[in-house]
Amino acid sequence: QVQLAESGGGLVQVGDSLRLSCSGRTVSRVAMGWFRQYPGKEREFVARISLFGTNTDYADSVKDRFTISRDNAKNTVHLQMNSLQPEDSAAYYCASNVAKFASGWRADYWGQGTQVTVSS
Repeated sequence: QVQLAESGGGLVQVGDSLRLSCSGRTVSRVAMGWFRQYPGKEREFVARISLFGTNTDYADSVKDRFTISRDNAKNTVHLQMNSLQPEDSAAYYCASNVAKFASGWRADYWGQGTQVTVSS
C-alpha cells in the first residue's frame, strides 16, 4: 500500500518562502507531483517531476516561483515555494504517479495534505 507523508506547511507572510517535503516507500519508482486545493474548488495541478528528475512541469501560476525536486535515494520529493502570495494559500497534496492526459493532469495516490496560509 502506498504511504505518503508530507511536511513543511504553515502560516507565512507575503514574500516569504516555504519548502514542502513528501516521503514514501515507492516515491523513487514513479513520477511525482504536487497539487493544491482552494476551499470549494477542485484540486488543481501545481508541479510534476519525472522519474529521474530530468523533466519538470509547472502550472503557469507558479512557474518561476516554485521548484520541484527529488532525491530517489531518500524516497523524497520537495516543493520549494518562493515569493509566496495570498493566492497561494491552499491545501497542498503530494501525488504519486502523476501524468498528463487530454483532460489534464492526473495522479493515482495522494498524501493527506498540508495547509499553506499566506497572510497579507
